Amino acid sequence: MEYLNLYDENKKFTNEQLLRNDNINPPLDRYINVVIVFIENSKGEFLIQKTSKQKGSIFATTGGLVKYGSNNDKTIVEEIKEELGIDIDINELKLVYTIKYEHAFQDTYYVKKDINTQNLTLQKEEVEYVEWMSVQKINKLIENGEFRKSNIKPFKYIIDNN
Repeated sequence: MEYLNLYDENKKFTNEQLLRNDNINPPLDRYINVVIVFIENSKGEFLIQKTSKQKGSIFATTGGLVKYGSNNDKTIVEEIKEELGIDIDINELKLVYTIKYEHAFQDTYYVKKDINTQNLTLQKEEVEYVEWMSVQKINKLIENGEFRKSNIKPFKYIIDNN
């Protein structure tokens, strides 16, 4: 069984936990935390993954839920390693954007890094494939409803602020 950290409305850790299941629904006035990362190469393209069938077969960036006893920085580094097989030091990543949703905080990290996709080791349970995509291609996926909805605002923020 896996448990998630719970936070109050000010994103202060409450030392409470929530059992992770398919329908994550924190108690009233409690929030979970999601971390995502956008990796941009020197050509201005972003490393986007097509999620596995069991994860919805949708285009998205890398990320995950903060588990009980962990923190954002540790979680994002672990998710990058698990999903893509990339070792990234937390000092390479920059926290750029936080969104507060009804039941969750979502923290967006950013890194500019050239990565050879042939050298990746994908987590097959979560990732079908990855590719470097232009801003235009990602915007087309957004228009077609093929890009994870919770990744759209952070993506637009990064485009407008980097």
